Amino acid sequence: MGGHLHVPQVAVQAAWAHTAGSAPPSPESPVAFGDLSWNLRPEVVLPLLVAAGLYAAGCWRLSQRASTPIAPTRIGLALGGLLAIAFALVSPLDRHADRLFVAHMVQHMLLITVAAPALLLADPFPIVMWALPGAVRVRAGGWLRRASPFGRVWSSVTAMGVTWIGYALVLWGWHVPVAYDAALSNRFVHDVEHVTFFIGAVLFWWPVIHPAPRFRRPVPHALRIVYLVLAAFQTAALGLLLTLAPAVLYRSYAAAVHPEALSALDDQVWGGTVMWGLGGLIDMIAVLVLLYRSFGGGGASRRSSSVSRPAPDSMPTVTW
Repeated sequence: MGGHLHVPQVAVQAAWAHTAGSAPPSPESPVAFGDLSWNLRPEVVLPLLVAAGLYAAGCWRLSQRASTPIAPTRIGLALGGLLAIAFALVSPLDRHADRLFVAHMVQHMLLITVAAPALLLADPFPIVMWALPGAVRVRAGGWLRRASPFGRVWSSVTAMGVTWIGYALVLWGWHVPVAYDAALSNRFVHDVEHVTFFIGAVLFWWPVIHPAPRFRRPVPHALRIVYLVLAAFQTAALGLLLTLAPAVLYRSYAAAVHPEALSALDDQVWGGTVMWGLGGLIDMIAVLVLLYRSFGGGGASRRSSSVSRPAPDSMPTVTW
């Protein structure tokens, strides 16, 4: 009888093992791979709710003043980006990522290749600005001039050479075994890993998508294509390295409990496949879109989906 009562107790403990500030569960502990419980961490959920609330408030205020409604695709992209972050960080995927390398890789790809570009394509900054009080919007306009300190810094960090190198360093650096195992053994380090992946991805996609606020001139499509192709090569190189490695590279996964049909090495192979497969697919889709636009297929700018400016004197002075 005691043995039968002990099983649900372990399952309950595992389900709550990712509370804020705690270390990830031990990879040697029993795992219910079919467990679909969500881990609603306040430090993740609250910022997402605040972001969604600001976006909704901005949409509502603009709908009262703008002559042209916000394009539904733009709203859908913003919602999709936030949902991708939520699915990556608070869904059952987050719990299984501590024991399955492929789950961890899907988690990272959601942040890098789905959430970041979707949010930038939604061009949310002007809408979020309208959620703020008028006095704050006017003051922000002074901060967001190209000649302002913030404008100069942001213009520098979003230069293509800087973002490409920074993204490569983040991607390769966190896959060094020492760093990767440290993230799996400490919740704070794990959170830092996710934050740097997401910020690195936002900066990487910024010169390709060119959302507001715009402190630099748009980069020609040909340069964006070269930028993405080179990035796809280095992502594929890391993915192939993980796929073809003859041994398990990360001790955390070597010691983890895996499903009977999946060994630790097979898990690593699938994780590497997700990296170069999904990452390369997204990059190539972006390249095809840029090629289409460079040959005249994108005659109507995506900015045509933006709302009309309702009150020039109350808008920030930066060009969106």
